[in-house]
Amino acid sequence: MAVDTVTLALVTVIYLAAVIGLGYLGYRRTKEQEDFLVAGRKIHPLVLALSYGATFISTSAIIGFGGISAQLGMGLVWLTVLCIAVGVFIAFVIYGRKTREIGQRTGAVTFPDLMGRIYDSRFMRYACAIVIIGGMPLYTAAILIGGARFIESTLAVPYDMALLGFAVIVACYVILGGLIAVMYTDALQGGIMFIGMTILLLLTYIYLGGVVEAHTALEGLASMVPAGLAAAGHNGWTAMPDLFSSIWLVMITTLVLGVGIGVLAQPQLAVRFMTVRDNRALNRAVLVGGIFVLMMTGVAFTVGPLTNVWFVETTGMIAVEAAGGNVDSVIPLYINSAMPDAFIIIFMLALLAAAMSTLSSLYHTMGSAIGYDMVGTYLNATPSMRTIQAGTIGMIIISAVIAYILPGSIIARATAMFMGLCAAAYLPAFTHGLYSKRPSAFAAKVSLITGAGMWFLWTAFVHLKESAPLGISKLLFGTDALLGMPWQVVDPLVIALPLSALALGGALIYERTTADIRSTEDVRD
Repeated sequence: MAVDTVTLALVTVIYLAAVIGLGYLGYRRTKEQEDFLVAGRKIHPLVLALSYGATFISTSAIIGFGGISAQLGMGLVWLTVLCIAVGVFIAFVIYGRKTREIGQRTGAVTFPDLMGRIYDSRFMRYACAIVIIGGMPLYTAAILIGGARFIESTLAVPYDMALLGFAVIVACYVILGGLIAVMYTDALQGGIMFIGMTILLLLTYIYLGGVVEAHTALEGLASMVPAGLAAAGHNGWTAMPDLFSSIWLVMITTLVLGVGIGVLAQPQLAVRFMTVRDNRALNRAVLVGGIFVLMMTGVAFTVGPLTNVWFVETTGMIAVEAAGGNVDSVIPLYINSAMPDAFIIIFMLALLAAAMSTLSSLYHTMGSAIGYDMVGTYLNATPSMRTIQAGTIGMIIISAVIAYILPGSIIARATAMFMGLCAAAYLPAFTHGLYSKRPSAFAAKVSLITGAGMWFLWTAFVHLKESAPLGISKLLFGTDALLGMPWQVVDPLVIALPLSALALGGALIYERTTADIRSTEDVRD
């Protein structure tokens, strides 16, 4: 079904005008560094909830993970459960309160700055910033690709021009308006995303005859599971895969745990807890954030599998077959084939909003890491606003260059990779720093180095999805992966995060044991 390009272009221009207007409002309200970095610590709870959710949920959830759920089934709904329980409730109540309190008490304005102040350690501030600078551009480039492809396909704009224009538009309000502009525009974009996904769910059930009828029909398609997927443990789109099968391991270790646990240590999300005045504001944001994440992920992971019913009824093929084998094409193909023109415009705006909201937050986080944390730690002084803005520009350019190099179907994988890296590197030290009365800088350093190092080793030498294209293992050892199945499909997070936590605990025991020995020797002397 073709959409009137002129109408879509006009609606997009109106949307961009609203985004630029909110960006300008953020620019007018950004007077000091604290405004640029933590929105002056006076953001409204509703804006916080929508900004947090829109930053967390990008095109990867709607397109990437929606397409994967069309292939693997409704088992991915467990990721929705984890996203709400961990990514919203635990994140806000357990981590958010302490992050806000310590951030306000110490004056921290970025995640690396917070970790450096908690541990009174230049190394921790440097190391946290390096992980961001080293890992986040891949995730940013993938989101940038998704937005540029959307503009290319819907507005008939050449890809190179779409990529450059998309990067520049988002960069303008991030660089000028800082986090205030980012969070204001996130709130608008989150609202558009919520409306789009709500209508998508309702129309899908209407087209398939109702909730019960749709799920009954999906259950009846179990015999159409491709032989290769069935051999790998696929039991149909309404059932979980065989326990510990390769599909089960991918679904649980990479998708569910990688994103569901990784959300707790995302620098671009953690800094949002420092943007509100008190814990009451955090509490008020929990309900809105939970509903938002439920609709974003729950709808994607429900509609994804249900597209199989629609495609079988209309084409005789399951969804991935109809999409030519490309899971990233399932949801766009379904929208363009099944939905009315008016909704296609709304959904395309939702995709653009999802990409822009996440991209702006990543720009801000990377720019702050290099312009404020790296430069500030090196100079042992607070850098100027222009230095931070220059750092943001530099990271935007790097991300755009990477976007030209990466393939287009990497959004979901890049999301899981970066979230897994952050969890392995940060989460044990972050938790220890928030809740220990005497946080150990030594233990935090050991944990961060172990987690990040082990994550990289497993990614480069074992996890086949990354080790094969990277080619490091092939170059050094003549094989794409050093270990065989099932280890090749076990996500690096599952290995690196427990080792990071064990390293933290071991370092604490070692430090306290040596302290006791020294104390005993002092008494003897």
